[in-house]
Amino acid sequence: MGRIQLVSILFILVGTSLWAKTIEVCASCGVTSIKEGIALAADHDTLLIKKGIYKEFNILVDKPLTLLGQNYPVIDGEEQGEIIRIVSDNVTLDGLFLINVGTSYTTDYAAIRVVQSKNFLIQNVVLEKLFFGIYLEKSSHGKVYHNKIIGDAVDEYNSGNGIQLWYSNNIEVDRNIVQGVRDGIYLEFSDHITINNNESTNNLRYGLHFMFSNDDVYTNNTFERNGAGVAVMFSKRIKMVGNTFRKNWGAAAFGVLLKEINDAEIVGNTFEENTIGINIEGSNRIVYKNNNFVNNGWAVKVLGACYTNSFVNNNFLYNSFDISYNSKLNDNKFENNYWSNYTGYDLDKDGIGDVPYRPVKLFSYIVNRTPETIVLLRSLFMDIIDFSEKVSPVFTPDDLLDAMPLMKKQNDTSR
Repeated sequence: MGRIQLVSILFILVGTSLWAKTIEVCASCGVTSIKEGIALAADHDTLLIKKGIYKEFNILVDKPLTLLGQNYPVIDGEEQGEIIRIVSDNVTLDGLFLINVGTSYTTDYAAIRVVQSKNFLIQNVVLEKLFFGIYLEKSSHGKVYHNKIIGDAVDEYNSGNGIQLWYSNNIEVDRNIVQGVRDGIYLEFSDHITINNNESTNNLRYGLHFMFSNDDVYTNNTFERNGAGVAVMFSKRIKMVGNTFRKNWGAAAFGVLLKEINDAEIVGNTFEENTIGINIEGSNRIVYKNNNFVNNGWAVKVLGACYTNSFVNNNFLYNSFDISYNSKLNDNKFENNYWSNYTGYDLDKDGIGDVPYRPVKLFSYIVNRTPETIVLLRSLFMDIIDFSEKVSPVFTPDDLLDAMPLMKKQNDTSR
């Protein structure tokens, strides 16, 4: 490579940073509005938005820029519509406070919308009084990091989602706090997404909701006190590792709903104090390993058409029902789990119970068919019929058992 070619390449690589400038925006600056600053800026410039209140909406970022807030300037949309729309690659929003997004029954107004863009970064942003929060549309290779989205949603029909991805790929959603919206995090037709270390709590419907989204990974998130829990639907090759699903109570609430999910891994999660820990329907070839099911109404509720799944090395602790089935057929494996209701013995002291454990109680079968009978829970009569079914299964799957139940609970559920 000649010297002239090398110099040309170096100029291209560093030229943008050499010529990029910073434009200050404030009430007493030469530039007093964000829209004016964007119009004056060249590619790769930085708008330094100083502390203050900027009453602007429909801000269009159509060139690669950095919008950097100083001491969290407030951008007030005055409920007029969308606040910021990004339609360029290589855009960064950092340190802004956005409030008063417009509400509409025909348009999904968002505080921040990213449209057909790549290599974007949205970080350290606070959103309040919103309709939709951060909405990614047909975008890729971006990051939504360390934002706080606080809604005040009351009804589903006039509220939006906190972070929404639609036809977007290769996105990282990390360390965000989302609460008080319809769905905390929502994905549709979005593949290769990583959702890590987020807190999605007190939302009207789902803490996390995704459909038709494949090859996504969810780790170390907390989903707590959401209306119906988390819904995972019509997707393949999902990994959910080290998450906490807690206190999702209600007649139709669960930690996680799995519907038409195939070839997934659910490992090292905690399902605690939910009406149903995991509600499963039409889902196959899923590995459930090293999870904790603690103080749920139902730990695992299987509604049918679920095949070749394995439950291995999980802790089932003090649930009203550990496993519920609505069929006499079983094609799933239960092995080496710890069951707090197990009353068997271990004569050879190898840590494995000598008597198989049947986790499906006849009473759970009865409650599935006649929910009103739940009032008889823990009655002597129910104990008697559960015992008789355990001795000679008639209504429950006779091959659904853990032949090697653990005598002690697994303390390390991280792998």
